Amino acid sequence: MKLRILGASGAEFPGKNPPGFLLDDSVLLDAGTIGAVLNEKEQYAIRHILLTHAHLDHIRSIPSLADNIILKNKDHSVLVQGIEPVLAALKDNLLNDVVWPDFTRIPSEEDAVLRLAPIAVGKPFAVNSYSVTAYTVNHSVPAVGFVVEDSEGRRLLYTGDTGPTDDIWKATEKPIHAAIIEVSMPDSMEEMAIMTGHLTARLLGAEIKKMKNVPEKIYITHPKPQYIDTIMDEIAGLGLDHVMLLEGGEVLEI
Repeated sequence: MKLRILGASGAEFPGKNPPGFLLDDSVLLDAGTIGAVLNEKEQYAIRHILLTHAHLDHIRSIPSLADNIILKNKDHSVLVQGIEPVLAALKDNLLNDVVWPDFTRIPSEEDAVLRLAPIAVGKPFAVNSYSVTAYTVNHSVPAVGFVVEDSEGRRLLYTGDTGPTDDIWKATEKPIHAAIIEVSMPDSMEEMAIMTGHLTARLLGAEIKKMKNVPEKIYITHPKPQYIDTIMDEIAGLGLDHVMLLEGGEVLEI
């Protein structure tokens, strides 16, 4: 399981891109960053996008990807999957023929560049050779995280954006080989973090205590760049030697 980090930032600054995680070159977990990193050939290899929620920093690169694809080959399509409220928000507010053309109907509804497919929480579905399960997380809009399992039983957990939550930790009843967990704000902003559905280092420590099996490796995503040094110092203060900050451009072998 190869995971390329296109972006893992909680805000946009030079060199800091929004979340986008490319699995084995063809499956994208969230779509905050695509074209700013991937060349034409790499973009064209994408066939699946799994969305955790509909906030702009997790979906914003989908319209440009569709535009680039249609110029290359009208027969190419990308399957975009998420819970129904996420897909509805994408369709109504972005691919609505006002903000951007509705690429779920271009070049035709039967052969559209983007195909939207709803998923159900807790029900595994297949993506290429992987089994994927969505779990509800606690964010300010309807949101899920994903557990991706390969044919050898290697398991990746990705929270997307979440505050203190419960459902997704059910997945830790079985071993998790790598987890991508958000920590957006410093501990001093805990009240705001909880209000907006995010974690701080201290809140992360409390979430880890809920886990049946602590993941072998924990990768931190979505920190606000303005506070990144403070956030990492506070995470270090948890005394966990298997926690690392993700950086755009990294490639993980899971």
